[in-house]
Formats: sequence, C-alpha cells, structure tokens
Amino acid sequence: MKLEAKTATQSSAAKIKSKTYTYPNSQKLFQRALKVIPCGIPGHFSPAPFVPASMYPFFADRAKGSHFWDVDGNEFIDYMCAYGPMVLGYNHPKVEAAASQQRQKGDCMSAPGKIMVELAEMLCSTIAGADWAFFAKNGGDVTNLAIMIARAATGKKKIVMIKGGYHGVAPWMQGYGHYGVIEEDVANIIGIEWNNVKQFEDAIAANPDGIAGFISSPYHHPTFADSEFPSQDYWQRIRELCTKHGIVLIIDDVRCGFRLDMRGSGAYFGFKPDLACYCKAIANGYPISALVGVDALRTIAAKVFYTGSYWYQAVPMTAALATLKELKRINGPALMNKIGKKLFDGMVKICASYGYDLKVTGAYSMPYVRITNDPSNMLHQEWCAECTARGAYFTSHHNWFVSAAHTEKDIQKTWNIVDDVCKLLKKKYGNSF
Repeated sequence: MKLEAKTATQSSAAKIKSKTYTYPNSQKLFQRALKVIPCGIPGHFSPAPFVPASMYPFFADRAKGSHFWDVDGNEFIDYMCAYGPMVLGYNHPKVEAAASQQRQKGDCMSAPGKIMVELAEMLCSTIAGADWAFFAKNGGDVTNLAIMIARAATGKKKIVMIKGGYHGVAPWMQGYGHYGVIEEDVANIIGIEWNNVKQFEDAIAANPDGIAGFISSPYHHPTFADSEFPSQDYWQRIRELCTKHGIVLIIDDVRCGFRLDMRGSGAYFGFKPDLACYCKAIANGYPISALVGVDALRTIAAKVFYTGSYWYQAVPMTAALATLKELKRINGPALMNKIGKKLFDGMVKICASYGYDLKVTGAYSMPYVRITNDPSNMLHQEWCAECTARGAYFTSHHNWFVSAAHTEKDIQKTWNIVDDVCKLLKKKYGNSF
C-alpha cells in the first residue's frame, strides 16, 4: 500500500530498484584487517552491533554532503553522519576552505595558533553561561576533565551519573564487568535512574559531603533504547540540589550540542550547568572537543593538569570556528529539526500503512528510531538492515543524526526505500509480528 501523499510527490524516476547492495570488497578488506587489527574494526565502528552484519558496508571510500560511498562503490544516504560529527555534511566548502588555508600556514606547532583564542571567544559569546573554554580531541577527554575539575573544586570523590548514560570509554564510565575495568575504577560512581530526582536526593542523603559532581546528557539517549526528554522542572530541581549541596553540575552535550540550540542544551531546557562538554557537531568532522565552564571554576580549572600531543592543532580549531559561524548563519538547530520532522513523520506514515508502528523518540535532529511490533527487536533490526542495503544507512542500536546537508531528494528517496522494505517484510511475514 502506497501513501497517496507520497506518490503524489515522488517521481517514478526516483523509485528505487529492489536489488540489494553486496559488499565483496568490504568483506575482503575486513578479513585483511582481522590479521593485523584486534576485532578488525575496534570500538563503536565495529560491525558487531549490526544485525545482520552482512547487510552493512564495513569500509568507506569517500563522502560528500549527506552521502558516502563504500569500497564497493555503493552509495548511501547517511543517517549516522559519522556518529554525529558531520553536522553540515561531508566536505562542506566553507569549512574545508578555512581548514585548507590554515593548514598551509601551520597546524601542529610548538605553540598554539591565535585561532585558539578566537574559538574560545566564539564559544563564550555563543553558549549561555560559558565564561571560559578548554580544548581537547574527544568527547571523553572533556568529560574526564570535567570530573577532575569537580573533584578538585569540591575536595570530594563521588560522581552521580545516569544508568545507561554514556560519557566516553574511561574505566569510571564503562562500569565494572567490562574487560579491563576493576572495582576500584567505579568505586566512587553512583548510578541513578533518568528523570528520578528522588534517587538523586537519596544519593545526597546517603553520601553527605561526599558527592563532587552530577553528570548527564541533557536528555537521555542510551543505546538499544528509546530516548527520553526530561520531565517538567527536572533540570531546575537538579540545579537547585546541586547548588544547595555544593555539587558541580556537568552536562555532557557531546551529542546534543548545537543540534538543539546554539546557546547549548542547558539554555534549551532552561537551566545553567557549571560545566558543559562539546565535541561531535563542533567542527564538522575535524578532531576537537571543548569544555566550557562558569567563572567560579576558572581558577581550579587552570590548576588541573590535562593535555595532549595534538590538542593545540590549529586546523581543527579553524574548522570549528567556521562550522559554528555557518551553523549560526543558517540557524542549524532549527533547520536540522525541520528536516528531521518531515523525514520521520513521513516514515511513520509509510510504516503505519503496512501495519508497522515506527516509534521516533528524542529530538528530530538526532532521534532513536525503532519498529515496536516485535518485542524481540529482530523485525526492527531486519528493517534497518534491508533499508541500509538499498541505500539508506540506518542503525538499530544507536540514535540517528540528521545534518543540514540532507535534502528533499534524500527524503523522497528514503521514503521510497522504506516503502519497498515494508512491502518486502509484509510479504515475508504477513501479520506474524
């Protein structure tokens, strides 16, 4: 069954072919990688979470705008955006021009370039409540620094975090039971449920004068689970408790930053964090992260020793400045959420026409998407895999990302792919799900 609204706007020329992609070169390259690299592809780019993995490309060859091509020449509309960094689209001309110009002058040098000061000024003038900025490379770099600053500022050890939250791969964050993590690594971590102020109050009561910081994403976006916004007045109550008990309030804005509000997600939800961490969308794929903080933590932040060999590279800082300027010019958060709303509203309708309940949670710029008909999640995984093998790169375990580069043509083609896959699955399973 086709949606009338969809068929009215889609041309027959845009209709996809039912033939799926194959990945012989990806598979061969992966076998080579296994001989010299643990797991072949370590970390979050590993094919392990993809089910079935055979329906996904393992290696990319090139990218442009909202698309990438794998080593087999297959073209994908990318709804992972390199797991978030490609906020303006791959190879954005303004960002690349600025980066290229700086690269010709110098990148990794024996002193930071003046661009570091300019970028810090930009962040302090853009992010609400930011009085200073510090730069590193990864999101985990700045979440770790934030924890160190909180402990140094308070003289306390314990950190409260949300169960299922993600703040990097440091042992304190991964949790006991993961390979290489020992009990001592997590001895001072207190886990509480999202949207549960009472549990935070209980943690404070059980640890008087012991909690240094509270860290959380601005809204809950775990893996393999629906995203969830804060309940009414949640952040205001968390802010009050942190202020009352001398607890440093840390926001991990690594994913959400500049996707909800250019002023930061704290401003979007109406509260002021003490420290805020940024990474993914800050430089359109160039390696840089930032920690911003309030003036009251400036002196102690200066005393914490934290650095890296490549943290002062001028090219990523230049790319970040160009990215932020462009996001401001186009009102990136509003644009991405507008594109996402149209895309996902259409996908929900298409899936519903076949009897499938497509649930979209979180911000339209970075939602978690799943078909709810099958409690085992196998139908959803198969749906994502079949769509990917036809050119719409989906994942079943992680939130997706919409960039400013996604076009009307992308939306229409994605709708076509979703329609074809829903038809395929309906024919295959009938009403068994």
